[in-house]
Amino acid sequence: MLNTKMIGNKIAQARKKANISQAQLAQFLFISPQAVGKWERGESSPDIVTFNRLSEILGVDLNYFSENYQSTNDGIEQEAAKQSTTTERQVQINLTAVNLEESDFAGVTLHKGKFKASPLSGADFSNADLTGSLFEVSDAHQANFDGANLTDCTFSITDLADASFHKSILERTDFNKSTLVGTKFTDVKLTDVKLTMVDLRKTIFENCVFNGVDFKYSDLRGMHFNGQSFIGVQFDKSALNDVSFTGATLKNVSFRLSFSVTNRSHRAFKTVCFDGAIMDKLTYAGLKGLWVVDLSKVIVI
Repeated sequence: MLNTKMIGNKIAQARKKANISQAQLAQFLFISPQAVGKWERGESSPDIVTFNRLSEILGVDLNYFSENYQSTNDGIEQEAAKQSTTTERQVQINLTAVNLEESDFAGVTLHKGKFKASPLSGADFSNADLTGSLFEVSDAHQANFDGANLTDCTFSITDLADASFHKSILERTDFNKSTLVGTKFTDVKLTDVKLTMVDLRKTIFENCVFNGVDFKYSDLRGMHFNGQSFIGVQFDKSALNDVSFTGATLKNVSFRLSFSVTNRSHRAFKTVCFDGAIMDKLTYAGLKGLWVVDLSKVIVI
């Protein structure tokens, strides 16, 4: 018999460690917050499919939920630092918990910098080289990243509301559990970028190219990607209600829907518009296999 109290405590501990609210976790799982509350109080328990999704969302091993599980690593392993290509010596600068509101960083070179728990609202990073820098648990709303080199940067649990990314360099950039309400990406090529557990409903993408981008557990409801290009992109268990790809180009694009016994995700995907979209045969075949989306006005190349 499942020890629902023990499982509930483990879910709550992992959720809090990941800095995710009950409401956010419910949104990622497409269930009600009340259901999450019942799990954590030990009144009920997730099914096996949901356990798999929980382990992915909370960043824990599936065995974590078992009674005898013992972690060999309590911390989150950090990605190995990447070698800088410049010959100039780069010193790691830690700007943790420093008030940097409206600071002028325009044009600076700062590799592997650390902005953690730092107020950065209105800061100017335009044309700066911030390769490999970390922004974590910071308030960077209305910050200016226009023309900045953000290669290998990580934005984790960071408020980027109304920030600007015009012609920024986004390569292997990781946006994780961050706020992008009103954030504007214009004339940007996103290469190998990850957008994980991000609410994108009010994010603006204009004249962008998405190359090797992963959208995972993200909310894209109502988004318009009209006329933009997607190459090697994965939409993995993300909310896609009423998304428009009108006139967009899609090559090697995968849509992986969330499992639901009520087929709710399939009904939501039925609202996606591909009118006038240009796509390769493999993308078309994958969409056709979902049976629910209208592909009558698609151009296959």
